Amino acid sequence: MAGRDIAAGVQLPALVERMRRLHPQHLPGFDQRSWSGLSDKERKRIATGAITLSGLALVGSNALIGLETFLLVQLTLNGGQLRRMLDVDTPVLWAMAGAIVVGTVLNLVFGIIALRPHLNWFLSGASPEPGRREAIGRIPSRQVWGTMAAWAISLGLYLVFSLVLDRGNDEFLVVAGAFSLAAVSSGCLTYIFAERAARPLAVMAMRDQPTPTVRYSVRIRMLAVWLVSSAVPMVGLLAVNLGRHLSLLPPPGGSVDWVSVVIAVIGLAAGTRVVLLVGSALVDPLDDLSKAMDAVNRGDLTTRVAVYDSSELGVLQHGFNEMVGGLAERERMRELFARHVGSPVAEHALAGGDEMSGGTAPSVGVLFVDIAGSTALGANLDPEAVAGLLNRFFTIVAEVIDEHDGLINKFEGDAALAVFGAPVALDDAAAAALRASRDLAERLRQELPIKWGIGVSHGTVFAGEIGAQTRYEYTVIGDPVNECARLSELAKDAKVPVVASGVAVDAAGDEAVNWTRRGALQLRGRPYETELFVPAAEVAGIERQGTATPTVGDLVRGLTRRRLGRTARRR
Repeated sequence: MAGRDIAAGVQLPALVERMRRLHPQHLPGFDQRSWSGLSDKERKRIATGAITLSGLALVGSNALIGLETFLLVQLTLNGGQLRRMLDVDTPVLWAMAGAIVVGTVLNLVFGIIALRPHLNWFLSGASPEPGRREAIGRIPSRQVWGTMAAWAISLGLYLVFSLVLDRGNDEFLVVAGAFSLAAVSSGCLTYIFAERAARPLAVMAMRDQPTPTVRYSVRIRMLAVWLVSSAVPMVGLLAVNLGRHLSLLPPPGGSVDWVSVVIAVIGLAAGTRVVLLVGSALVDPLDDLSKAMDAVNRGDLTTRVAVYDSSELGVLQHGFNEMVGGLAERERMRELFARHVGSPVAEHALAGGDEMSGGTAPSVGVLFVDIAGSTALGANLDPEAVAGLLNRFFTIVAEVIDEHDGLINKFEGDAALAVFGAPVALDDAAAAALRASRDLAERLRQELPIKWGIGVSHGTVFAGEIGAQTRYEYTVIGDPVNECARLSELAKDAKVPVVASGVAVDAAGDEAVNWTRRGALQLRGRPYETELFVPAAEVAGIERQGTATPTVGDLVRGLTRRRLGRTARRR
């Protein structure tokens, strides 16, 4: 009966704490992702703990229930007189004690039989075969049936003893009722303890087969709470009063019916303890989810919770893992998208949904950088070497542009176009582009043994999505884009391979002092001349070396040589 809780009051909290240590969160590296990470020693420790604590729960609960059942039977048969509790009927004592001992041993044997095949599988480290998850989920219910069978056999043994001892039928009915209520109460506790002991097995079984639907509802645990805290003590109380009414039991022998008092106290104590046990079974997975959600909020999308439950909680655990997996996949796609188009454009596109949002006409700084002689590189180097060189070139370009709040609008073969001021506006777009060109020139000169040219321009452009409704890209279109491409072409053969337009320098504010004018030139395809500027530090360095500084004529001759070279190749 539920009265076992008074005797178990000291030992139960310690046993619950030991059971808690079998919870997956207390095991090293123990979650859905670490099946291969458990060593044989860890598996053996977990399996040993599971079977030991399961055995302790079965033996301890049955022994305590048996003791309390005997005491309550004695109290019921003597009319609820506490002073006669020591008047023990020795034959009945031995008969009940023998029956309870045999039942306890059988209960332990049945529990081991229910656990053993799954523990062997657990120790083997094999992947869960079909049906393993369902079988492990049935462990608590199988152990409950084992508990009921053990108590039934105990009652059968007591029946044999009572026949041998020639005891009355009324006494057997009392013992049979007490054993029945004790079996129900013991079965409920067995279910709760077995469920906790089987959690490590359930985690491993559900690793590759998580439960998407409810198999064993939380209502079963609530039913256990109701049976232990309410149904068993109330049915016991009603049975005592019915037995007295039918003259099967003696009436109360004093002014206080101690049988009713003790059953009431037992019901209160049992309710408290079973609520704590079931509450722990419900709170543990919710705690896991709460901690996992905190980790996800901190940006750890590798977080997963162990799925060890086939109830609504298990579905919630599985759903959480699926949700985090989806978030991780979305974040991975977002990162890939940002790598292809740049973070500002990615944010712009995601904010605008899946429709083309048109464009704007901002004033931007534009930088174009191109490698000189890339055709010869392709002819003289291995393709993998060329690819490695280009990757290093573009890495340097991307790092410098990012440092100056620019956007790599596109990579074109061996060239790159960068924009400053779109889609995120900059107050000093021209100055940012000019500073980036000087830093980029220094990095390329130090780290790559190639020739290149950088052109910088400034002006108003169209910035927005271009393409079809099913496929489009963010780009910038306008005269400054064409101008900086022409300036980059000029710069490839100049002594100073960085050339900026006068418009860009005029709009650069304090950055303008770092640039020197070298004349003006009408670029190909343009109706008017462009003023040409080069970094002042570059010019000063050339002058210190005693060589002539680049002039417009140098730039024109360089451009002419490149055009003649292309004409000769076409011929």
